[in-house]
Amino acid sequence: MPRRIRLRIGELLKQEGFINDEQLSQALEEKSPDQKLGDKLIQEGYITELQLIEVLQQQLGITHERLNDYPFDRSILNLVPKQFAIDNNVIPLKRDGNRLYVATADPLDYFVINNLRLQTGFKVEPVIALKDEIRQSIMKMYEREDFADEFEQENPTEQRQDLSLEEESSPVVKLMNQLIQQAVVEGASDIHVDPQEEQVLVRLRVDGALRHEQILAKNVQSSLTTRIKIMANLDITQQKVPQDGRIKRLVEGRDIDLRVSTLPTIFGEKIVIRVLDTMSVSNRLDQIGFEPENLNKFREMIEKPYGIVLLTGPTGSGKTSTMYAALTHLNEEQSNLITVEDPVEYELEGVNQIQVNPNVGLTFASGLRSILRQDPDIIMVGEIRDGETANMAVRASITGHLVLSTLHTNDSTGAINRLVNMDVEMFLVGTSVNGIVAQRLVRTICRDCMTSRQVTELERDVFKRYGMDLDHVKKGSGCATCNNTGYRGRTAIHEVLLIDERVREAILDGKNKVEIERVAKEQGFTRLFEDGLRKVERGETTLEEVYRVASE
Repeated sequence: MPRRIRLRIGELLKQEGFINDEQLSQALEEKSPDQKLGDKLIQEGYITELQLIEVLQQQLGITHERLNDYPFDRSILNLVPKQFAIDNNVIPLKRDGNRLYVATADPLDYFVINNLRLQTGFKVEPVIALKDEIRQSIMKMYEREDFADEFEQENPTEQRQDLSLEEESSPVVKLMNQLIQQAVVEGASDIHVDPQEEQVLVRLRVDGALRHEQILAKNVQSSLTTRIKIMANLDITQQKVPQDGRIKRLVEGRDIDLRVSTLPTIFGEKIVIRVLDTMSVSNRLDQIGFEPENLNKFREMIEKPYGIVLLTGPTGSGKTSTMYAALTHLNEEQSNLITVEDPVEYELEGVNQIQVNPNVGLTFASGLRSILRQDPDIIMVGEIRDGETANMAVRASITGHLVLSTLHTNDSTGAINRLVNMDVEMFLVGTSVNGIVAQRLVRTICRDCMTSRQVTELERDVFKRYGMDLDHVKKGSGCATCNNTGYRGRTAIHEVLLIDERVREAILDGKNKVEIERVAKEQGFTRLFEDGLRKVERGETTLEEVYRVASE
């Protein structure tokens, strides 16, 4: 795209109030030479793809279409080869005389438009659409077939014997590839394959919520289960015991790590596949939802040369992502960083990562014991589950090491009692802990359908209790971008307890949880609920979301 057009798009985005001068200058300065300005602004979170499309539509006079329920003309799909559609993220929509209307996310990519004109012989009219909607439409129109019919045409006995199932033409291979690609495109964290009495349900977890994706015929179950087990190097002859495995795949140009878990049920094996996308995880501390004051406190905790920093919260609250962001922040050439995890979720360059393996006696405690003989500066223990690990982690932190770990407690101050209950002596807790962070994930309001509404009297009272005077709050009305949920993406809310001298004294004096919190509040400590309210005030999430994950 010529530089002149880039600048015009930037100016138009400014005129529409989507960005300011500072954001435009920063994006122009930081983007790579071959990166489009619009893509950089989306990457930084300054605008949404839909806002960029609205400006392109206004500037170029090109139609914008939503593809979720678009009536595609299947008879013209063969005009654009499947591989060309995938490589260039384009899909034909309709034909009108000698004009072929093609959906593209970049109507200014004249090379693709010209190639299509030469291949098809038609006058190509570009139509702007969202990248994800185009990718989903390509999967739906080119790749998704009636798998049930294909399976019915095959001999079920032969299916069970054909254990490799590696041929691309095999319907179960195509089905599995499509499921993985769809999960990645839609940003799903998990794929659930749920066997029922007469059918198989496929569900995706997107932004923390499960939703139905496909219903498969019962005769697909055996082959699909076998295919997944082969991909994950599991024992296909074992159907009565749970198994865990791992698959690595390149999907949409990204390295995807898939963690597979099988569980025998009365209707067959239920399979859950955790989708770990390294490119979707932010490794920057300033991009994971910390309020400025809390971010400063967290940095102070982890930048100390020794001591222990604990992250608490239930499963799926983003603790691992925060931990990895902290490790990335601390990862310097002169430091020796070693982790012991179960499992290693993301591979970090320059960090020595150990995978727990109880089958050979490698537990958190034994791994930690071995790490201490490796001259570490910073140690990350995936989770403190027992007294032995707790005591070793605490003792390592007071002998010159910085230790990062997680605990399953509901709030930050509860972690102190949990350590004491694990037989860690109170004076060790008081002297070793640098700080504790409790966190939860809340869904963020979809920026493409964000509207305002008046607060109710009940809500007004809640805000007033925390010194906030709000008449209106934001909400998502529901659109195609967010699958009519009103939410798209997630952010974290935090409770950051920095152990300063006064809080340390309270712990060493044996004060209870309420008294420790009172002392911390005098130093600016805020609870999870209040941190969530700040994000409601700024229009990032809703009060309903905050109440869902935190109590007042």
